[in-house]
Amino acid sequence: VQLQASGGGLVQAGGSLRLSCAASGRTIGSVHDMGWYRRAPGKQRELVAAITSGGTPTYANSVKGRVTISRDNAKNTVYLQMNSLKPEDTAVYYCKADVIRIGVAYKFDFWGQGTQVTVSS
Repeated sequence: VQLQASGGGLVQAGGSLRLSCAASGRTIGSVHDMGWYRRAPGKQRELVAAITSGGTPTYANSVKGRVTISRDNAKNTVYLQMNSLKPEDTAVYYCKADVIRIGVAYKFDFWGQGTQVTVSS
């Protein structure tokens, strides 16, 4: 199972970015919760937003009202639309997916490689 994230970049404060992350692999049985985390320099990794397979989202307080998470279950892809970006949003963003692989009875967390988001003031 591989998660491929894309969409990061450099943007001015107040701007927008859309991140995408697709889960792929022949061993995927089902994809459950998906989410985005970030790690800023000198800080611990934190949850940005998550979404269940049924489409119920959860957001960190720091991004509520500025960020929308969505997913396309047919494509095993999760999106993160970020608006009104602030310099404090600068971080490496990682996607995560809880996957049940074919022939395996339990979920396992898979992580993407990370994509850099830099917001200039």
